[in-house]
Amino acid sequence: MASFSEIVNGDRPVLIDFFADWCGPCKMLSPFIQEVAKELKGEVRVIKIDVDKNAALADKYQIRGVPTMMLFKDGKSVWRQSGVLQKEQIIQQIESTFDS
Repeated sequence: MASFSEIVNGDRPVLIDFFADWCGPCKMLSPFIQEVAKELKGEVRVIKIDVDKNAALADKYQIRGVPTMMLFKDGKSVWRQSGVLQKEQIIQQIESTFDS
């Protein structure tokens, strides 16, 4: 299994969904994240990380609230958003990040 560092330093951008099982908004966001993964398959890798099971990682990236999405390119965080966004908003944000 690849380490977090290996994943975010890969050949394509990575969208991370930091979530928790007990989080209501996380459950609302989950289907949108799945749709983004399907629509951008091959362009962006999408990974869900449970903050309760990965506390050190959540702490490293200062995840203070869930859901929080982070977009990584070449190992660097290029976008971060807390809260629920619709699928279209997430895709638009990803695309605008790479157009600039």
